[in-house]
Amino acid sequence: MTRTYAGNIPKLYAIKIAKWFMLTMPIIVLFYQENGLSMQDVLTLKGIYSVAVVILEIPSGYLADVWGRKKSLILGSILGCLGFVVYSFSYGFTGFLAAELILGIGSSFISGSDSAMLYDSLLKMKREKEYLKQESRVMSIGNFAEAIAGIAGGSLALISLRTPFILQSFIAFIAIPAAILLLDPNQDSKKTKAGFTHILSIVKFSLWDSAKLRWNIMLSSVIGCATLTLAWFIQPYLKDLNMEVSTIGVIWTLLNLTVGFVALLAHRVEGYLGKIGTSVFIVIGISSGFILSGWFHSLIGVGVLFFFYFVRGIATPVLKDYINRITESDMRATVLSVRNFIIRICFAAIGPFLGWYTDHYSISSALMLAGTIFLILGGVSVIFIRKVEK
Repeated sequence: MTRTYAGNIPKLYAIKIAKWFMLTMPIIVLFYQENGLSMQDVLTLKGIYSVAVVILEIPSGYLADVWGRKKSLILGSILGCLGFVVYSFSYGFTGFLAAELILGIGSSFISGSDSAMLYDSLLKMKREKEYLKQESRVMSIGNFAEAIAGIAGGSLALISLRTPFILQSFIAFIAIPAAILLLDPNQDSKKTKAGFTHILSIVKFSLWDSAKLRWNIMLSSVIGCATLTLAWFIQPYLKDLNMEVSTIGVIWTLLNLTVGFVALLAHRVEGYLGKIGTSVFIVIGISSGFILSGWFHSLIGVGVLFFFYFVRGIATPVLKDYINRITESDMRATVLSVRNFIIRICFAAIGPFLGWYTDHYSISSALMLAGTIFLILGGVSVIFIRKVEK
């Protein structure tokens, strides 16, 4: 059967499902705690994961541009499977660290490459204007997968908290054949000779020469860091409200269903509010989600979490689209990796500190502090975007 660029879209869906059907997410913090890790240990571990991603984020994005997005996705998928195999046989911080490093390297080869593959596949078909809609669908499918996994993971945890990790290895394997069957839209294009100097030139262009690209990347990075940060607070937050593991799994599922449904409407919201209006809504919505959930440390706070995830469903595809609109194809994966690089750097700096703050003070005060930080950083980014747009 002849492969087409249109055929890349369902394969990218499969890769997203394999990556986001996370049986482990509803119980991962509880699993860490069962194995003797404190909240500071948990966020330190995730901070180290972020550093691993950071080290390879931009070079892997660059390799995807010059070596091929397909090859990058294949390697990332293999490492993603291997990481969960290591997790399945680990019982302490050191073993978890090894698994996180493998997963971090694998994630760095997928992040940026998948979105670049989607955009350039649409570009080949002269359907690039559909990117926001397609990216929203990919995100929606991923969140639906994570929502279903929330129920399954919570149920499997009744057997043991380790069971979801074992089965996650098989789920992650699905991405490997899907990546192998992709058709690279840039396979016949002339490849730029790989080199560290060229990587630096793209980074310089993204973060210095192009003011428009710089501030769009900064806003997307701040919001990306915020959504990543809150994800690691939800389980201890709900546990602090004396909720059972099964209840936490259900809430996790509903939160991800919220993102999935809202993502399908993201292009309509952006079309109605416009770029600046949407950006302001995202910054205020995300930061207030932190502050209000910390302020209302009760079932009202749980309601605030749903509002946060509503805004998240709009933010992720829309802010990626803003970057893709102003980025050339031959550097697209690298530029998207610059965005992911900044997200991970921010989280590596903020995450462990907020974990320490939670252990020494309270989760409520840590959430309000985080919301204030993201409000300031996001607000500054929107101000400069408005300036360069004029």
